[in-house]
Amino acid sequence: MQPDYWLERWQEGRIGFHRADPNPRLVEHHPRVLGPTIRVLVPLCGKSADLEWLVTQGHEVVGVELSELAAKAFFDERNLVADRVERGAFVEYRRGALSIFVGDFFAATPELTGHCDGVYDRAALIALPDELRARYAAHLPTLLAPKARALLVTLHYDALGGPPFDVSPDEVSRLFSGFTVTPLASEDARSEAPGPISRGATFVQENSYLLELR
Repeated sequence: MQPDYWLERWQEGRIGFHRADPNPRLVEHHPRVLGPTIRVLVPLCGKSADLEWLVTQGHEVVGVELSELAAKAFFDERNLVADRVERGAFVEYRRGALSIFVGDFFAATPELTGHCDGVYDRAALIALPDELRARYAAHLPTLLAPKARALLVTLHYDALGGPPFDVSPDEVSRLFSGFTVTPLASEDARSEAPGPISRGATFVQENSYLLELR
């Protein structure tokens, strides 16, 4: 899966993965997982309403997004003016406690993002095919402060294809072996995941995890 795939989806408005309200799993698990953190990294953030919600909870929020169209839309849809600053291979859109860095997540460094002590991933890991998920899980800790905490939300189902891709609990444990992985909840997500159902899935679980960097 090439970056052009996602850029084309944003250009064509094929963003069924976007929701206009904060994700219920974030609201539910935030106090336990991210409440103690200060600077929260949101990989592959799109124009998610979760960014704004995290700011209202008092966090510094750092999004990383491939599509500049998505970053610009986040602020435009809220009638907000953001500073646009070129940062090497990235472009930063910044307003107050929120920065969205536009560029390749795998090229992000702590010099760019700062060392984040929190991570919120609802849509990044499940957007990546198998070979990129391992690379993602290896790169993520390089951007984090010691003892960082993450809220990870995945989908697990019994069909082929994606995105969103199936990520089983066993794969989460394997990918994030440098973290302590604590399952938080498992929800029936068949009504919210038409893609897997259309590909023949008989079950779809939305699984939430607390990850703690060792």
